[in-house]
Amino acid sequence: MPDTAPATPARDWTGTTTADLALIQRIIPHRYPFLLIDKLRDIELGARATGIKNVTFNEPHFQGHFPAKPVMPGVTIIEAMAQTAAVLVGLTLDLVDREPLVYFMSIDKTRFRRMVVPGDVLELEVKVLRGSSKVWKFAGSAHVGGEAAAEAEFMAMIDRNGKS
Repeated sequence: MPDTAPATPARDWTGTTTADLALIQRIIPHRYPFLLIDKLRDIELGARATGIKNVTFNEPHFQGHFPAKPVMPGVTIIEAMAQTAAVLVGLTLDLVDREPLVYFMSIDKTRFRRMVVPGDVLELEVKVLRGSSKVWKFAGSAHVGGEAAAEAEFMAMIDRNGKS
């Protein structure tokens, strides 16, 4: 008789509308200094979510970008959108504690509208444009105090096996 572990039963995350830092870390592998979201709210599985990033002066990129005028790099804003999307997908596909990895496939229609600086609360809205078990496309936007900071469309591939 083969030695096989029973399949982990699917869990129902449909009632989940928020994700705190502990849940985020159970879904995506990112850690300091590259974990760029603090929480999610307004989660609608398979559809949309809003990530929150509290921008603080002690983040390592501010030492060199720019010492006299700290500005959050645009690429980290887009990465924060992607991390928000990855948590949304992780909940949608029940990937919590399953160590998936997520890889960018494309970033398009990117625009930066305002600087993001220490003290800002960055709100990252992501909407699913298309999703399957492996490839997902999103529209993302970032706002500070209701003012547009950035926007992009991006695609990502989910590696459910992780660590590969």
